[in-house]
Amino acid sequence: MRFAFTHPMHTHPYNPELVTGEGIASFAAAAEAAGFHGFGFTDHPAPSQRWLEAGGHDALDPFVALGFAAATTTTLRLIPNIVVLPYRNPFVVAKSGATLDLLSNGRFTLAVGVGYLKREFAALGVDYAERTALFEEALQVIRAVWTTDDLSFEGRHFTARGITAHPRPVSRPHPPIWVGGNTASARRRAVQYGDGWCPFPAPAMLAQTAGTASIDSQDRLVAGIDDLRRRCDEAGRDFAALDITFTNSAGGRPGGDEFDSDTYLSGLEKLAALGVNWVQVGLPGDSLAHVLESIERFGKLVIEAR
Repeated sequence: MRFAFTHPMHTHPYNPELVTGEGIASFAAAAEAAGFHGFGFTDHPAPSQRWLEAGGHDALDPFVALGFAAATTTTLRLIPNIVVLPYRNPFVVAKSGATLDLLSNGRFTLAVGVGYLKREFAALGVDYAERTALFEEALQVIRAVWTTDDLSFEGRHFTARGITAHPRPVSRPHPPIWVGGNTASARRRAVQYGDGWCPFPAPAMLAQTAGTASIDSQDRLVAGIDDLRRRCDEAGRDFAALDITFTNSAGGRPGGDEFDSDTYLSGLEKLAALGVNWVQVGLPGDSLAHVLESIERFGKLVIEAR
């Protein structure tokens, strides 16, 4: 099992301690020292005030922030959580990802999603109704431009002739691509284009807001993983070679006083038995000191105890 966490900017307004260069360097260094395997940032370039006031959160640019974190670490994987792929031209995403992978010596994973905030799409000039078509074309473009010289591509939204984009990523054949989302379509794309599937816990109300399927029980997670396995078999892909990420709710939140590490460890065993091999760890966002304390505590109570 591997452990990752997302920069804990959970609220609006955020704690300014969390977004200084010193703060991000401290997060990344502490996580690496504690044995974490991955670190990432969310992607909200133009959220609406209405969404922020309804429980949304602010965000840094994930590529810029991950570049900063890469410069202060040596082993931590750089995993955005997640890049909303329709927001950007895929050739630009491919260039940003290749640069991060090259400068970090092969530590970049491109985790992507379709997105759901209509006002953010509008602000960025992207047709919300076309987001799934944009997403699929972008996945094709990124894989191709990372592995092909003199590339020509003819799609509904993107057309290119004779493109060669160097330097290439260090990772071979290319950096891993994780596809986010709880739907059958997300699993199909993960098998067809990706190297991992990253669903998330979603009760019915959250699932409706995010435009995805509900995963509110272990049974629903099991059903999704079984569907992913079946799709791998049909496509001739090795199910064991795909990463699956999820969160572990057993034992409480690692930053809380009530955190029970033994229960958390038992929950990890159950997730591993299902095929989950990456766990997203939720950390507090109230202060820099609390985040650093929680990272160190999690490392001792969970990562070292396994």
